[in-house]
Amino acid sequence: MLPIDAARLAGRYLAAADRLLPGRISGFYVVGSAALGAWRAGVSDVDFVAVVDGGLAGREMRRLRVLHPVGNATPAVRAVLRGRVTVPGTVNGVYVAAADLGRPVTSIRPLASHTGIAFAAGRGFDVNPVVWTVLRDRGIPLRGPAPGTLGLDPEPDRLREWNLANLHGYWRSWADRALAGRAPGEPLAVVPSAGRTLTAWGALGVSRLHRTIATGEIVSKEDAGAHALTAFAPRWHPLLHAALAYRRGEPLPAALAADPDLATTRRRLRLTGAFVSDVIAAADRL
Repeated sequence: MLPIDAARLAGRYLAAADRLLPGRISGFYVVGSAALGAWRAGVSDVDFVAVVDGGLAGREMRRLRVLHPVGNATPAVRAVLRGRVTVPGTVNGVYVAAADLGRPVTSIRPLASHTGIAFAAGRGFDVNPVVWTVLRDRGIPLRGPAPGTLGLDPEPDRLREWNLANLHGYWRSWADRALAGRAPGEPLAVVPSAGRTLTAWGALGVSRLHRTIATGEIVSKEDAGAHALTAFAPRWHPLLHAALAYRRGEPLPAALAADPDLATTRRRLRLTGAFVSDVIAAADRL
C-alpha cells in the first residue's frame, strides 16, 4: 500500500497526464522505494512505469514533455521555498507501449521517460532487469491489472550482468568525478545540503547494486546501507551512517560531524568516490 503522501503525489501526476493525454494511459504502476516499502516523505521520489495504448505521435510527445513540470509543480515549488537543490517528491518514470510488455525487458524500446529535469523521447533507463523485477513482484497499480498478470520478462539471468555494467559505466564515471572533487551533477557551491545528498546517493546507490550482485535480491537504499555495514570494512562505516541519517531525514550525528573526512562537502565527496570505487572492485570479485 502506498504511503498517503506518495499516493497524493502520484495521483496528482496521473490526473495531469489524463488531462494532457486523455484515454492513452491504460496502466500506471508505482515502483522504486514506495514499492519496496521504504518511501520517506521529504527525501524520496515517486517512480513509475506507465503503459500506453499504441505509440505517441508528435503532438502527443510534445504534450508528454510538458507533463513533467505540470505534474510536479507542487514538489518543485516546495523545494524552491526551502532553498533545496534537489526536489524530493518528484514523480519520475518511463512510458512503454502495451504491446511491448511481454517482450524481454532489454529488448523493449521505451516511448519516453522523465527523470529529474530531463525528458527523453525513445529512451528510458528504468526499462531494465532491476526495475522490471520490482514491477513484476512488488509494483503497486494505480491503474491497470495486477503486474503479476502482465506477462513481464525481467530476464533474471541478465541481472548480475546488468548491475556490473551499471557499476562500470555510470558509477565508475561518478566515482572518478567525485575523487577529483567535482560534483557529479550537483552545484556544490549553491546549497550545502547538496553534499549530503551526494553522499547518500553514492554510498547507498552502489551498495544496492552490490547486494543484488551478491544475493540476487533487490532492496531499498536503507536495507542496502545495512548490508554495506556488514559487507565492507569499518573505515567506511562513518560514511555509511552519514548516508543513512540523510536518507532517514535525520541530522548528522555530532560524532560524525566531527569526523575530519566528513567535515566539509568536498571531503565527503572524495570519501564517497573512494567508497564507490571500493564497491566496484568488491563486486567484480563476487
